[in-house]
Amino acid sequence: IFLPCGIQLLMDFFFFLYFQLLKAFDYSPWNGHLYKLDVGWPKVPEYFTGQPVCVAVDSLRGFVYVAQRGDNVAKVLVFSEEGYFLYSWNDTVEIPHGIFVLSNTTDSSIWITDVGTGKYGHTVKKYSPSGKLLQILGTPGNAGSSLYPLQFDQPAEIFVEESGDSYVVDGDGGINSRLLKLTEDYKEMWLRGPKGTGIGEFRIPHSVTVDSFGRVWVADRDNKRIQVFDKDTGEWLGTWSSCFEEDGPSSVRVTPNNKYLIVAQLNISRLSILAAPPVGTIGKCVIVNTIQLADETKPHLVDVDMKSGAIYVAEIGAQQVQKYVPL
Repeated sequence: IFLPCGIQLLMDFFFFLYFQLLKAFDYSPWNGHLYKLDVGWPKVPEYFTGQPVCVAVDSLRGFVYVAQRGDNVAKVLVFSEEGYFLYSWNDTVEIPHGIFVLSNTTDSSIWITDVGTGKYGHTVKKYSPSGKLLQILGTPGNAGSSLYPLQFDQPAEIFVEESGDSYVVDGDGGINSRLLKLTEDYKEMWLRGPKGTGIGEFRIPHSVTVDSFGRVWVADRDNKRIQVFDKDTGEWLGTWSSCFEEDGPSSVRVTPNNKYLIVAQLNISRLSILAAPPVGTIGKCVIVNTIQLADETKPHLVDVDMKSGAIYVAEIGAQQVQKYVPL
């Protein structure tokens, strides 16, 4: 295709500016890989006797919590950030799905979403680091409907802020398909849903995280998109779908510098590193880098160490947790 000289020069100029912008923000995919596998983590992989489904990092204390499924297995394993096994606990966890650690200088708590159908299931539970049950949200063993805020049906994941406010994605199957924000004393602040394909609707909302700019990111898995909301009002801010045409996102986390979003795609065994948008805009998703895992690895949920930037990946197909460190 031949273009008039003036138009061609203008196009060349715009392409030059585009690539300079990518370099300025370090978003260029030609910079090479951003992470490498830590082959020494964990030190003894044989401790994964079940199916690891989720992982959470206590960045202040250097602990890594892994929840796994299976009969006659320890449901929660605790490792050091170097990969040494420390201890395990098992009480009142039926079928874990998501796990989150809230940690400050005086205390830490571990939150687990339980999708079991027995006497402990359909709940979100708060534990001490040693496994002592401190709080139960929902009615154990009873699947609910979205008509009652704290009646969960296979809750997928929870994110808790230092203020005590929390965000629950409720709907790894079952009746509910919603995003719920709760106050520190577990009162509903706002609710988004229900099941559907429209703005603010979900089909298996599978993972949730909050960035430093007050934006709530939800992996809307079966809709093959990420939806973004204002954390104070619940207002819909935007949607990313073009990066997920092959497979929907199963997990989403933000890196410590708010530069990237780490997204797992379960069915194609891939981690995608996306450029996080600046304040005031969501725009379109940009894939900066990818980590292609082995076939059938199936990364389910991930977490990011907010001190080191390391990524921990719970892989239900490979039945392991792997650690990737920034280069």
